[in-house]
Amino acid sequence: MASLNQIASHSSLSSKTTASLNPSLFCSSTMPNSSSNNYSGITVFRSSSRKKFSSLKFFAAATKQAKSPAEEEWKIKREVLLSKRVRSVDVKEASRLTNENNFVLLDVRPEAEFKEAHAPGAVNVQIYRLIKEWTAWDIARRAAFAFFGIFAGTEENPEFLQLVESKLDKNSKIIVACSSGGTMKPTQNLPQGQQSRSLIAAYLLVLNGYTNVFHLEGGLYSWFKEDLPSVVEEEE
Repeated sequence: MASLNQIASHSSLSSKTTASLNPSLFCSSTMPNSSSNNYSGITVFRSSSRKKFSSLKFFAAATKQAKSPAEEEWKIKREVLLSKRVRSVDVKEASRLTNENNFVLLDVRPEAEFKEAHAPGAVNVQIYRLIKEWTAWDIARRAAFAFFGIFAGTEENPEFLQLVESKLDKNSKIIVACSSGGTMKPTQNLPQGQQSRSLIAAYLLVLNGYTNVFHLEGGLYSWFKEDLPSVVEEEE
């Protein structure tokens, strides 16, 4: 079973460092406003040093790709999820549904995290993957990640829906899960809730005709914390 420290470390990276680089993963309330310039998924912070900032000017020259559905504003995604009646379930209910009601847990974390520990019977299709291409825009994104000490920057997986469709038909009963889970519930600090990879994945699924989509509240961090059954894949 994966240690809580391992799971927490993934969550910490996503919610702090990566949020500055990939706003599609988290709600807009986590993003800087007046102190940054945003180029469709890359945030370049203004520096008091003109020399430091000038070294990042080339980002603006890179060709910005068209906005994808996953990059839509969280407010819009949340409205669609609520209108499609995507319901959040806690980890104990999710465990019961997968054991008794033929639900499938769709784990959208990276493959490496999935192999460390996952729920029994879970299907893994990563919604984000390591950046693979070398266009000017991709080079700019790699450099932006590297500027913050991240040398394994991620991008939206363009094959996500195709891979899901190869494993699960559109009538499947699906519970979408990631590390942290996110929430659609409003709070005082987050009136729109908190976006996450699993909620983005749920949004993409309902946009593409999936009719029985649920969301794992608390994410797999809560699953392991509750000491629910898990599978560790041995390295070959």
